[in-house]
Amino acid sequence: MVPLRELTTILRSLFESGWEILSDDKPFRQPGEVAFRVESGIDWFDVTGEVDYGTARVSVPVLLSALARGDRTVTLSDGSIGFVPEEWKERFGVLLSMADTEEDTLRFSNSQAALVDALLSTQDNVDYDEKFSEWREKLANFNGVQQVKETKEFKGELRDYQREGLGWLKFLEEFQFGGCLADDMGLGKTVQILAFLAQRYHSKEIHDPTLIVVPKSLLFNWQREIVKFTPQLKALEYSGTSRSALRSKFGKHDIILMTYATLRRDIMSLKETQFDCIVLDEAQAIKNPGSQIAKATRLLNGRQRLALSGTPIENHLGDMWSIFEFLNPGLLGRSSVFKSLSTETDSSKLTEAVAGGLKPFVLRRTKEKVAADLPDRVEETLYCELSSSEQKLYDELRDHYRQSIFSMVDEQGMGKTKMHVLEALLRLRQAACHPALLDRGKIDESSTKIDVLVDHLKELISEGHKTLVFSQFTSLLSIVKNHLDKNDIPYAYLDGSTKNRDEVVTKFQDDTKTPVFLISLKAGGLGLNLTAAGYVFLLDPWWNPAVEAQAIDRAHRVGQTKNVFAYRLIARGTIEEKIAELQQNKRKLADAILSENSSLLKSLTAADLQMLFS
Repeated sequence: MVPLRELTTILRSLFESGWEILSDDKPFRQPGEVAFRVESGIDWFDVTGEVDYGTARVSVPVLLSALARGDRTVTLSDGSIGFVPEEWKERFGVLLSMADTEEDTLRFSNSQAALVDALLSTQDNVDYDEKFSEWREKLANFNGVQQVKETKEFKGELRDYQREGLGWLKFLEEFQFGGCLADDMGLGKTVQILAFLAQRYHSKEIHDPTLIVVPKSLLFNWQREIVKFTPQLKALEYSGTSRSALRSKFGKHDIILMTYATLRRDIMSLKETQFDCIVLDEAQAIKNPGSQIAKATRLLNGRQRLALSGTPIENHLGDMWSIFEFLNPGLLGRSSVFKSLSTETDSSKLTEAVAGGLKPFVLRRTKEKVAADLPDRVEETLYCELSSSEQKLYDELRDHYRQSIFSMVDEQGMGKTKMHVLEALLRLRQAACHPALLDRGKIDESSTKIDVLVDHLKELISEGHKTLVFSQFTSLLSIVKNHLDKNDIPYAYLDGSTKNRDEVVTKFQDDTKTPVFLISLKAGGLGLNLTAAGYVFLLDPWWNPAVEAQAIDRAHRVGQTKNVFAYRLIARGTIEEKIAELQQNKRKLADAILSENSSLLKSLTAADLQMLFS
């Protein structure tokens, strides 16, 4: 038995040597040149093609259909046998997978123009009609998308690269394409979307709402950004057990916020709603085309479809189908055919052609690419919404300590209850991070804060970044280690008990396979040079500015060539958020609570306690 790929080489060599090859006494003919013709319709275009087999000619769709069936020969009009090279499966197979086949014609939608053009660009003999030539020229000018300035209603100022992103979103709007904004984490994908919506609705008094689907952990951050940057846009959170009643209110709002889980549960009702835009944040959630959530998103009805993902999706040829089927249905053809072709051929040329064809629909800027537009240090707060079980635990602790502490204050005064106050504040801070800090038996349970951290680490690792993770609690870092192990995320670790500090630091700095460094504040807040990292996460707040700066400065120091992004993870509605409020006007008190320095608690008042335990 000769493998098909070797048979192709053998037959070509025999043909070139002048051999005549027969099959069942019928001549075996090799293919000649392939000629393509592209002709445009109203919202579609056809690709026809013929292959010369000497005196006989065969259409490309016929040959590709033979390949799809596993045949390597076709019967020609004169009775001879035409050989179909195995390599044509790679060369033309993706075209077949994307098209609707009609006799001798491959039919495509206008949204597939860039991709088809990229795949045909490797062919020598292609004849384009005038209309398609105009499309080619417009799409070729994609890189010429101009910066668009934000409207006056947008309460903020975009950086130059974000204005280019706004220009790209307007480009998609003009061509009625869906697109994926795939900027690095920290470059403001949310802000660019809000600036786009502010422009889109600038002069529209009446319009259908925009649906924004997000992971639960990011719901509050979207709410906060909407209020901050586009307060004129009315937003509605679609959630809760009585949410069905909210559907009648959609028309009175500009933005509907919803989690993926809610969308999956309610899709049969929501698919009847006409949305203006549909935005998927963290769109990698639908990478599996067979998942219920991916199927649900494809049922949604919207005029404009957008996706946000920091993952460089153009590098995952077989996994991108689901996202693009949501953005531009039919763009990549049938899932099974496209995936099998992209997996079997494993061709860099094919990957390059597909990536080139998707170029108009994907905008990705790395932190390094836009470095000139960024300050060298960016600090942000990520708010985390506690789960129902976490919130129940926190509320029970808060109520218990509120009752006991205030009883003590009434009986003994503030001075004699300082240690009890510190213990209560410590326990509430721990409850805001992970239940296992109070009950070690819950170490395998998830927590909102850990889930948010792990999700962000996965995204940063896929983008090729290194990250520092700080906590005051070594017990919390131990829990993080457990969850990183579960997710197969490699890491370095350093706390006060670490003996080989230099070895651990060197491993993180030099080993490309170690993307995360877990560090306790006391052990790593000073003296470490960790310039390999471009991102820093502060798991629990230290509102002492000097201590916080020391942690961030492990990455942001002399020798650092990258911009540094630092994120504080704050559990919403907990003492962490209360301390943030206190920080503004009672810095010493906040420092005392976080550093557990009772000598400074003399500034604590009954009113402050009321606020902290509210």
